Amino acid sequence: RDVIATCHEMNRLGINQGRSGNVSVRVPEGFLVTGSGIAYETMEPRHVVAMDLDGGYHGAVPPSSEWRMHLDLMRTRPDVQAVVHTHSPCATALSCLRLAIPAFHYMVAVAGGPDIRCADYATFGTEALSRAMLAAIEGRSACLLANHGVVAIGSSLADALARALEVETLAQQYWI
Repeated sequence: RDVIATCHEMNRLGINQGRSGNVSVRVPEGFLVTGSGIAYETMEPRHVVAMDLDGGYHGAVPPSSEWRMHLDLMRTRPDVQAVVHTHSPCATALSCLRLAIPAFHYMVAVAGGPDIRCADYATFGTEALSRAMLAAIEGRSACLLANHGVVAIGSSLADALARALEVETLAQQYWI
């Protein structure tokens, strides 16, 4: 229910729209991730997919097409308890230009470093995208994905969501 509530809040905040983006949270057996292609306004608990850290899943629907990014973050970063991936407007626009967000404002530190990096381009849902994301988010808690959007991690769903919102705010300020 917390995964679904986070999806609803992403859309309410305007940092996501429609069926884009995805959310995951760590559980003892692995993690829970949004199902593939489910409109958030109709999402039910059966649309949240349980995955193990070997990439196996159980559920009524397949996991999000971006499950690999969530899996690789959960595998390689024990500090990650939740992941929020959005297609927020301004951050995505910057990512389409393949621009990082520089230290124009002190709040870029919300991502854990002096800038918010932009991962190299790779096709959505691929292992190559996951590798590029891992490189960009190394030692950080958020990054842009070239021509795609934002990934934010946190100690909880609320923490990851707040970070994704702050990245969008920073992207909008930088864009202006």
